[in-house]
Amino acid sequence: MTDTTSIVAPTKPRHWRDRIDLPVATAFACIILLLFLGSLYSPNFLSPEYLLQQLKVGAFLGVIATGMMLVILLGQIDLSVPWTVTLGAMMASAAVSWGPMGELFAIPFGVLCGVLVGLVNGIGVAYLRIPSMIITLAVNAVAQGLMVAYTGGFAPQDAASGAMKWIAAQSTLGVPHAVLVWAIVGALAVFLLSRTTFGRSVYGIGNKEVAAYLSGVPTQRVVMIAFALCGGLAAFGGVLLAGYAGKAAQSMGDAYLLPAIAAVVLGGTSILGGRGSYLGTVAGVILITLLQSILSVMQIAEFGRQIIYGGVIIVMLLLYGRAPRVRS
Repeated sequence: MTDTTSIVAPTKPRHWRDRIDLPVATAFACIILLLFLGSLYSPNFLSPEYLLQQLKVGAFLGVIATGMMLVILLGQIDLSVPWTVTLGAMMASAAVSWGPMGELFAIPFGVLCGVLVGLVNGIGVAYLRIPSMIITLAVNAVAQGLMVAYTGGFAPQDAASGAMKWIAAQSTLGVPHAVLVWAIVGALAVFLLSRTTFGRSVYGIGNKEVAAYLSGVPTQRVVMIAFALCGGLAAFGGVLLAGYAGKAAQSMGDAYLLPAIAAVVLGGTSILGGRGSYLGTVAGVILITLLQSILSVMQIAEFGRQIIYGGVIIVMLLLYGRAPRVRS
């Protein structure tokens, strides 16, 4: 058996210019450009308060995009994110009505519900060999039906717990707790992807699943765990959104599917799997958040925002979305 690192470890660059990750550098260059354009329309655009607010808003997308990155690195996709986000928010809020113990376990319960959704996706993809686009879309529809049945088609009445509001909407020394939560999630993701066998296996499977399997990687288990983590992080993002708003809402996750995928791909992660860095995902999240903000500041009509937003994503996908994967 060969070691799995041989599958995912690229040749070391011989020149300093070869060390530059072009998609990540491009994403950060676009961020600087957006900051400059924003400052032309509003002098407060570069103020620390406004930038921290944008990081706070971006933190919710950042948590969700972290899970999406794990799945995309495998060369898969998770289309169940919208209602997994909503399910996590609703179930965490519902747990509050159970009493003191329910309020204590509201956040873990909401995340656990997302993990279970991810496990269903993972089992379908890894063991039943169902295409991820099909199984996750079906699971999303099931989750939507269950939540509509739970609420009777009306807006949820359950309120977020104090802990949910504290981690999502409060600040310490001027730093939003949501940003700190995203930083912790990001640090754990970097450690998982760069310092563990699981992380190397994810890159190996995305690069060439057959080679990873022949090298002794438990490919089915890795795929299942990656989808479970994606579901858990999507639900956690929903918990944060519910805490920020004070309660859950129907379809609150619908606005996060395309941005989550776009943030990952715009940051340089190959949609085919096997290549990408978490720094790129961070850059993609910030880029998407600033793009949404500057279009709002410029008071562009909704149809214009959609055209610009979609056009930027298409251009970046054409440039980097199908970049060659890392090979040994």
